[in-house]
Amino acid sequence: MMAHERLRKFNTRDVYGPQALDNDVCMVVRAGRHVFLRGQTGFDLDNKFVGVGDPAAQTEQAMRNVKVLLEEAGSQLSHICQLHIYILDRAHRGLVYPVIGRHLKGVFPVMTGLIIAGLAIPEMLVEIDITAVIPEGEG
Repeated sequence: MMAHERLRKFNTRDVYGPQALDNDVCMVVRAGRHVFLRGQTGFDLDNKFVGVGDPAAQTEQAMRNVKVLLEEAGSQLSHICQLHIYILDRAHRGLVYPVIGRHLKGVFPVMTGLIIAGLAIPEMLVEIDITAVIPEGEG
């Protein structure tokens, strides 16, 4: 059996330096036909933060990342099965959900939205957790 494929490996100290974290993680794990993405935020794929103070801009960046990461794993947006959306303020729903809806028009995944007290850094207003399954005969 093939080992899990781990794409875009990195250490958290390279992203969250001041927090002195030291964890080996990756952006994507492909386990057979299942694709698990690291929670996507306003960080682009070069670790530059986009959209300070703007939940819609952070969501747009997150969804751009999702598309690229899924494609690198041999998947695509239409394979998304589940999303968990974490926001800091209920009022952000009206800014975040339309961006996600535009990217996933016609996909119909299951989705859970959570309002939480905080994310990894104060600038983060949204984080999107994605699971996809590549259909038989694809990828």
